[in-house]
Amino acid sequence: ALRALGLNPTIYHYNEGHAAFAGLERLRECMQSGKLSFAESMELIRASGLFTTHTPVPAGHDAFSEDLIGKYLGNQLPSIGIDWGTLMSLGKINPDDHDEKFSMSVLAANMSQNVNGVSMLHGKVSRDIFANMYPGYLPEELYISYVTNGVHYPTWAARDWKKIHARVFGPEFASHHYDKSCFEGIYAIPDKEVWDTRKALKGELINAIKDRFSDPQACAHYTPSQIVTIKERLRDDVLTIGFARRFATYKRATLLFSDLDRLAEIVNNPTRPVQFIFAGKAHPADGAGQDLIKQIIEISKQDRFLGRIVFVPGYDITLAKRLVQGVDVWLNNPTRPLEASGTSGEKAAMNGVMHFSVLDGWWVEGYKPGAGWALPLEKTYDDPNYQNELDAATIYSTIENEIAPDYYATEPSTGLSAKWISYIKNTIAKVACEFTTNRMLTDYCNQYYLPQSHRYETLSADGDKVAREIAQWKHLVMDEWNNIRIVSYTQPESSYSLSADSKLHSEVVLDLGRLKPEDIGVEMVFTVTDEKGALHLQNVSPFTLVSYQDGKATYQVEVLPERTGMYQVGTRFYPINPLLPHRQDFPLVKWL
Repeated sequence: ALRALGLNPTIYHYNEGHAAFAGLERLRECMQSGKLSFAESMELIRASGLFTTHTPVPAGHDAFSEDLIGKYLGNQLPSIGIDWGTLMSLGKINPDDHDEKFSMSVLAANMSQNVNGVSMLHGKVSRDIFANMYPGYLPEELYISYVTNGVHYPTWAARDWKKIHARVFGPEFASHHYDKSCFEGIYAIPDKEVWDTRKALKGELINAIKDRFSDPQACAHYTPSQIVTIKERLRDDVLTIGFARRFATYKRATLLFSDLDRLAEIVNNPTRPVQFIFAGKAHPADGAGQDLIKQIIEISKQDRFLGRIVFVPGYDITLAKRLVQGVDVWLNNPTRPLEASGTSGEKAAMNGVMHFSVLDGWWVEGYKPGAGWALPLEKTYDDPNYQNELDAATIYSTIENEIAPDYYATEPSTGLSAKWISYIKNTIAKVACEFTTNRMLTDYCNQYYLPQSHRYETLSADGDKVAREIAQWKHLVMDEWNNIRIVSYTQPESSYSLSADSKLHSEVVLDLGRLKPEDIGVEMVFTVTDEKGALHLQNVSPFTLVSYQDGKATYQVEVLPERTGMYQVGTRFYPINPLLPHRQDFPLVKWL
């Protein structure tokens, strides 16, 4: 389709692993030209490929049996120009293991120069997930970074807010939504205008919900008398907390209902009542997600919750907009660390709606005191039941002791809550400004698109000259890799205590065969072990080449510690070439 349109992009961005089949089609194009070998083609394909993973758990990455791959791709291999073994090496970590499934994420990573997650925390999680692709390196060393998701301001900001923003954010804001300084203009808006805008949007939401409940077919899960009560009890002057999204089990949609008696006290508080609005859908094949919705509906029918906790039927884009624009607080309580990014809370923040969430996904970066509330990042208990109990109690306590009191702290003379209005302004000025699609696209351009496009043009210039050079060099290194011989090695103790008055010296002599000293890097690695037994990188000290004679290279290092302490120490060597973008592009490594 791109070729028919006359388009020849320099960057191909694979969103999730299933898009990686595009890489195979690009490989077919390169190979059919007759000008490039498989290795040379892969240099160009990788240089122009970016893989964004959105999945925070290994089980969420698509993987298929060899038989299924063979059924759909087997007859395509001749046109692609590769054999079965080569295809398996692109999608499997252990190509000879017939029981290992063909992973679309492994294929996407092998077809891409860079891999990124969709939030800072998800970048770390992704390094852990993909670590087994790069044996010899610690997860934290991997060149897998992140671009945190953003949301489209013109789509999700309410019309009322956009009018205000256009007035005070400055003329440049219309085309520069990533300009964070513009958002600070919200502080110039009078408190009453901010309060009235939020109340008006909440009123529109409440009216829209009541309209939906006027359709008996759309809300058949409630009886007519229950619908009447719901419409009577829903009010626009009550603190309103929203929860609307895809109902997957890790989202813990029913966490709020862990202690129904305490929840009843919160929603029926005579002076500080709270109402909860739920909406969303589960995947048709997700029985557990469907059960969560049924459970919420059944609880909401109890008289003590009727009209205080409401599940709104017919979740669609219109209702989604109403909710993120109209509620006062957006609730999110996923199981840590299973929220790759999340964007519903970002949409709410565009409208001055505070976020209340576990520190997971985007909220790790977005949380600011005075602009929302947070449950801790780290789990207290390994037992999920205990952790759920603690998180539920924290949610109840935060609503009772912080959120509701601040919302209802209105001045008798004005009817305004100055503290709550400050939260609204802080949310727009300090949170929303960081999570626009403009910022996201700027990050992608600066971190990936522009550098990779430049590198691709370098590799493809002059008849793909540099791509051919890299492929030829990698072939030589691969041929000689297992022939590199350790002539001598002054080995430090495996556990070493570094102190300011105890320098560490080491020397390595390698017989490089046909390779040159500039082809090989040597480094000493210092790690520490955490309480769970995992190794963490503390320092890497490169060796210096001091002599080279008759194919034998001598490398030395002297370490003066920046931080004293007990470390695990090891030495490794690896191929180096200034034409490579990073280590994972050619991840050979050998520990001494």
